[in-house]
Amino acid sequence: MQNLLEELYKTDITFDKFHFRKVFLDDLSYQINGISQSGKTKLVKNYLLGLKKTSYMYIDCSDIRIDIEELNKTLSTFCNNNKIDTLVLDNYIDKIKIVNVGQLIICCEMHHKMEFLKTIKLYPLDYEEFLAYEHKYDSTALNHFFQLGGFPSQHKVNNDDRILYIQRTLKYALDKMEFDILVFCAKMMAQKLSPYSIYERLKQTRKISKDKLYKSFENLHAKGYIHLLEKANHPKATKKIYLCDTSLRLALTVDRHFGRRFENMIYLELLKSNTECYYDDGIDFYIPDNDEVILGMPFADERVLFKKMEAIEAFIFTYQIKKVTAITMNREGSVSHPFSEVEMIPFDIWAIGD
Repeated sequence: MQNLLEELYKTDITFDKFHFRKVFLDDLSYQINGISQSGKTKLVKNYLLGLKKTSYMYIDCSDIRIDIEELNKTLSTFCNNNKIDTLVLDNYIDKIKIVNVGQLIICCEMHHKMEFLKTIKLYPLDYEEFLAYEHKYDSTALNHFFQLGGFPSQHKVNNDDRILYIQRTLKYALDKMEFDILVFCAKMMAQKLSPYSIYERLKQTRKISKDKLYKSFENLHAKGYIHLLEKANHPKATKKIYLCDTSLRLALTVDRHFGRRFENMIYLELLKSNTECYYDDGIDFYIPDNDEVILGMPFADERVLFKKMEAIEAFIFTYQIKKVTAITMNREGSVSHPFSEVEMIPFDIWAIGD
């Protein structure tokens, strides 16, 4: 193990151009959580390149050459002898003992209870971060975002290999049960879905444990591959399900359904901005802090929006909604309403706004 640690310590860090994210690292100790391919490793390596080479050590814990028992015996002494101030444990697992260093950074999908570490939740790219990869900021950028989604790695994958690349990535990161559940969730994107309904569907084609399925569903949610949205003032009602990235819909199903992908994209922008929101019947997203309703209406015009307003008037009155925002592909406009400000905003303008 000593020889491997020496090799890892001397290895130079190199990678392609780094595109800055909305999160950054300083001299604190961190736990960086995020799904596979969300950009955790690049974020950390970019930070390490700003440090003195001999002051840090980067270890990818998924390296099959690592004997965890031997690592636990030697790592602390190795760090002390080499005066390593910053230690990075990428793909960390809890069998690895934490050592005493000036700065510890661990990267993993699941959150570990370590109060001395500041937690960063890293999601795939939002639209504004995605634009850093684009050569020009016009309608082609938005169309590109719909095609690629938010995985940074997709920009380096050939177009004809992107679907299989995502499938391979997911199969490597998830166990079979988790993967099968995710495939079903992809088919049900932006719809109400419960673990029990998944169990009822999957048990028709295979022998399956209800307890194991529920646990796998919880793991997918905890890791961030799926997200659940509560119904307004009905926490026990069936939740709506969204995917961590819209590209999963394209990779795991043949059903494109543009409207649901569009709604999922809006949800992810709200999620990444830490906006508290809920759904209701006929309401895509209700934001109580702003007394606002957001509707995903990619191809709507004023006439369609006016009819939608009539359909949700009861909700508007009940919750005293002051603003209704219809997110479209490229249409702008407004509709007169006696109680609420109602406007249509293109997704790209809305996503990069304040």
